[in-house]
Amino acid sequence: MELPREQRVELLSTLKVRFAKHMHRHAGISWEKVLDRLEANGSTLWSLQEMERTGGEPDVIGRDEKTGQFLFCDCAAESPSGRRSLCFDREGLESRKEHRPADSAMDVASAMGIELLTEEQYRHLQQFGPLDAKTSSWLLTPPAIRKLGGAIFGDFRYGQVFVYHNGAQSYYGARGFRGMVRV
Repeated sequence: MELPREQRVELLSTLKVRFAKHMHRHAGISWEKVLDRLEANGSTLWSLQEMERTGGEPDVIGRDEKTGQFLFCDCAAESPSGRRSLCFDREGLESRKEHRPADSAMDVASAMGIELLTEEQYRHLQQFGPLDAKTSSWLLTPPAIRKLGGAIFGDFRYGQVFVYHNGAQSYYGARGFRGMVRV
């Protein structure tokens, strides 16, 4: 999807200001190179707008060594407020007999064109934190855990990053998910 020109200009301005304010997240990366990639990838701008709209405060947190792509990630202090109270995935959502939430983290991420963070990516992101000191975020769950009905999530407590497990059908008002998009 393409963003209307006015939204595109506003989003790029927001991203540029955030980029300049948090240089520690992307040392050695220039805004001009990021901007070139963004302008060449209109659909990525739509995904970044969705991240912004739901409270994620996306910013560049590095570059993929293999592909050269810039990595934009949700950098809000707490799990994005517009993406909370979600089961982990569609199977977890459908297994709830009552009190179903509106959606699942995996479905919302897919609709936004972003990926849930892996445990490794979440731990990397936390070096710019602490993040999720009052909330928690669903993480991309290894298939062996998901096959048994579980899903993993992370948070930051007691000066440390913790990764826990829960049933994939569970949801909480303070649990959302963080996403990543590659440009």
